[in-house]
Amino acid sequence: MIMSTTADFHVGRPRQRVLALHCSGADHRQWRKLRTALEPEFELIAPDFYGCEATGPWHGARRFSLAEEAAAIIELIDDLNEPVHLVGHSYGGGVALKVAIERPGSIRSLALYEPSAFHILRQLGEEGAAEFAEIRALADDVGMNILRGAYQAAARSFVDYWNGHGAWDELRAEVRTALLRWLPKAPLDFAALIEEPTPISAYRVLCCPVLLLRGEYAPRPSRKIVDELVRLVPCGRAEIVSKAGHMGPITHGEEIAAQIARHVCRAAKRAITEKTFSAGTNYWHRTMTAGQLHLEKN
Repeated sequence: MIMSTTADFHVGRPRQRVLALHCSGADHRQWRKLRTALEPEFELIAPDFYGCEATGPWHGARRFSLAEEAAAIIELIDDLNEPVHLVGHSYGGGVALKVAIERPGSIRSLALYEPSAFHILRQLGEEGAAEFAEIRALADDVGMNILRGAYQAAARSFVDYWNGHGAWDELRAEVRTALLRWLPKAPLDFAALIEEPTPISAYRVLCCPVLLLRGEYAPRPSRKIVDELVRLVPCGRAEIVSKAGHMGPITHGEEIAAQIARHVCRAAKRAITEKTFSAGTNYWHRTMTAGQLHLEKN
């Protein structure tokens, strides 16, 4: 049923690319259901961030930032030499926003599930003070426990905040092991998201279609960020996923994959319609100009 959301789109056309950016502590495998929802009409590319096993840790040669994380994604888009659809969840949503600001003309559409763009809360002042304090407290707790060597306490705080109380204890042993291996990256992600210097007014330049998803049980900071982005981006619309929390792309993967696939398909059709209209208009203009020149010569 999910495949039918895009089945009427790809008829003899090259496949458009969709870049999907995962959340903190996950990797490209997070997007397996999205790949199923998009294929064969679209090609999904899901890169891994620093801290993932395939990519390795941050090299530490300079201070980490969202710009450093986004650099490889921007390079990939430049190498593709064509606009892409960009998808992001949580930390991946924050990185996606950074990429979109750096390459607005290269983004066909954006689909973000609870993007953790914490710098927006920081810039809202009193309006976002309570939500920003909540995230700052979490970041401080995780970071302090890591410094003290209390890795399981740090991981428990991180996982339980985003998934609900007791979530850490319910994870399979191999998942806990993978998260503990990733854990040193967590303070870097928090700092990059909080200290990102992009002014919130900059998001008004994002004129592509933007889908902003959040769960019914989203944490307060995520709700505030989504509400603010809907207000800022010219073509943004919000949808709430029933009975989902912050980890909706994993717990409600099939449903959210279908929503994103529909959004991507609509944006792709719109881009083709606009391109066809533009080509027809240019042809009409060239034909009229040539006719006018012929009349002038005679």
